[in-house]
Amino acid sequence: MLNLKKIKTSKIYKNILPAIIIIFIAVIVFLVLNYISSGFSKILSFLKAPHPYENSIILFYQDNCDHCEKVDNFIRDNKVEEKVAFVRLNVYGSPENINILSDKAQTCGLDVKIIGVPFLWDGKNCILGDVEVINFFKTQIAVKK
Repeated sequence: MLNLKKIKTSKIYKNILPAIIIIFIAVIVFLVLNYISSGFSKILSFLKAPHPYENSIILFYQDNCDHCEKVDNFIRDNKVEEKVAFVRLNVYGSPENINILSDKAQTCGLDVKIIGVPFLWDGKNCILGDVEVINFFKTQIAVKK
């Protein structure tokens, strides 16, 4: 005697299995394309708790850096810290701060292997070099006056 239950079950598996495979392949393709366009850390960012500096202006610097010293002198001479809220993060010897810098650089599409300091994250954009960072602060303190 023919078992109709087995026939119905096997037809269901024949229909569902290709759909599951197609969905799995689509997810893999999506993850690979996102990795190519924005880096792996951005793909999995939903798994991480938001960073305390997520929406802050962040100035990345390093001790014994001539360009960082120029920015620091400008900040001190113009009392920028009294007028603009920002966070300073020293990248020297701090893997956590280096990771934050790398994440911000990847967000801007920059090659993390060739970035340096001073590096400023304004909450949306990356600003590189002492001249550009100083210009950023000049515009900020002009607005705050």
